[in-house]
Formats: sequence, C-alpha cells, structure tokens
Amino acid sequence: DSSTKPIRSEKKKNPVSLFQTGGDPPKEKKTKKKAPPKVADSEEDTPETPQKNSNKKGKGKKSKKSKEERPPSPVIEVDNLEEFVLRPAPQGVTIKCRVTRDKKGMDRGLYPTYYLHLDNDKKVFLLAGRKRKKSKTSNYLISIDPTDLSRGGENFIGKLRSNLMGTKFTVFDNGANPDRANADWSNVRQELSAVVYETNVLGFKGPRKMTVIIPGMNADNERVPIRPRNDNDGLLMRWQNKNMDNVIELHNKAPVWNDETQSYVLNFHGRVTHASVKNFQIVHGSDTDYIVMQFGRVADDAFTMDYNYPLCAVQAFAIALSSFDGKLACE
Repeated sequence: DSSTKPIRSEKKKNPVSLFQTGGDPPKEKKTKKKAPPKVADSEEDTPETPQKNSNKKGKGKKSKKSKEERPPSPVIEVDNLEEFVLRPAPQGVTIKCRVTRDKKGMDRGLYPTYYLHLDNDKKVFLLAGRKRKKSKTSNYLISIDPTDLSRGGENFIGKLRSNLMGTKFTVFDNGANPDRANADWSNVRQELSAVVYETNVLGFKGPRKMTVIIPGMNADNERVPIRPRNDNDGLLMRWQNKNMDNVIELHNKAPVWNDETQSYVLNFHGRVTHASVKNFQIVHGSDTDYIVMQFGRVADDAFTMDYNYPLCAVQAFAIALSSFDGKLACE
C-alpha cells in the first residue's frame, strides 16, 4: 500500500522513536548498521523480506548447509550479570544468544531446565529457567545462577506466569507481591512484558499469532516502570481495555507461504537452521523491518534468541519460554 510508504521510511530512520511513550523524542542515533552475512537458511528468502536484519522462519525442510556459519554475537561485556539481564539492549546492537533445553533427569521430560548464553566464543551464561512443579498454571522461575532455581534464593531475577488456558503470559521481575508493598510502592514487582497467543484456522498447527505487550521507554531511553496494584491494572488488562499509555504493542511477523517448499517461511539470515512452529520474529507494526526479537531452532534442544533495543535479556528469554509451554508445543 503506497499510502503507508512515507510513514514507514520516516520511522525507519530512528526505530528508537517507535518505543517512546513519554517526554521528548531522543536524538537521532544510528541503529542497526550491521548486516549479518547470508548463510544457512532453512528456507529461501521471502520476497517481502530482503531487509538487512530480518530473518527466516518456518515449517519446512532442514538445511543441508553447514550451520557453523551462523553469525555470532558481537562482543558484549557483562560486568554485572543482574544489571545486564534487566538492561535494554544498546541501541544499534543485536544481542545474539543461544537457548539450550536440558531434559535429563527424573522429571526433566516434563520440567526441563532452559539455559541462556551469549552466542559467541566465550558462551557467557546469562539466565536459567524452569517450570515450577506445584503451580496451578504454568509458572517459570528465571534465575541468574544455573544451579539455583529456587523462588526464595537471591539469584531469583524474574518469573513467567500463564493464565489457566495457557494462552496468555505475564513476565515479572523479582520485586515483591503488591500485598507486601512498602509505603512508597517502590519494592513492588514490575511487569516486564506480556504475551498473548491466538489460535488461527489451523489451531496451533499453523503459524502462531503472537501479541507481545511491553512497557514503553521514556525520554532517557529507560523502561517506564509498570507496577500494578492489583490484577486489573497489569499489562494484559491495559491492553484488553485499550489503555495503551506507556505501553507498546508488538506482533510476530507473519510468515509467507512458499509453494516450492510447501511451508511457511521467514527470512532469518542464517540464524535459524531448522523448521519449527516455535520459530518467530517480533516486530512493531509501524516498522516491520526492525526486528525487536527473533527465536528459532538450530538443533533438537538448541535455539537461537536474538534481541534488540528496547528488550532486555529477561524479557526476551521469558517470551521464548512462553513458546515452549505445553499447551502451545504441538510439533
């Protein structure tokens, strides 16, 4: 639609402005300069995704090319792990990570542990996550220590909680429950994001439709704190009530049907090598060329997870964990 082109090209100059919800817009900063080399796509590029940084997704045949060529993460310094995983990605830098799923052990088939590392030579550990066993709904604990996944431990950094249907998820940091708020409410947990999965005409067997709701960014490019006082004030309720002040709505990029491969495809530029219903890219409706996050399979129990400003590692990892959940996993 030619009427939308001027808007898109204008927005593309500065993706940062897409996430601004208060104060003056930030000064122009160059973002997304890096174009990863084109390698090892499991599907062909789709005609509508020739852009630099988008990537490929889909249900289809496995790649025959070597996957060693996957572009690695740029050098990322992780000085303070707790601070790093909650800090938005630097503007213009794609933080490339790898998620591994460990199903070994007595009950790991039902309750695997997921580990997040930087996808580079050093394989720096960032986060671990596991579903809690005695919870009525799906409830994942996220920790900055791979050996300590306890709710009470000092390494607890956040959690992902689903509704009873397993179609809506909320991501919290490690703050206190509103029932235990202090006088100025500053210790209360923040909601970092929410994810809504919709079924389509094929149920969950076709491409999934995801809506991701995140807090907006202020003029200093810091996340606006969303600290709900009750269940009617969270990101999901704000989104359902169309109260979008300080809230940003994102969606997964729709894959395109490819007649030749008889599969849905997205262009991941070599970062994803296996077809899976779990593969996805998250974009803003006003600039679908700017990939906020992408996730996809590279081996049976290994996935790449790349994220950009304004997401932090905890947000991206929790969104990825939601895609593993039992009600959705139907490969």
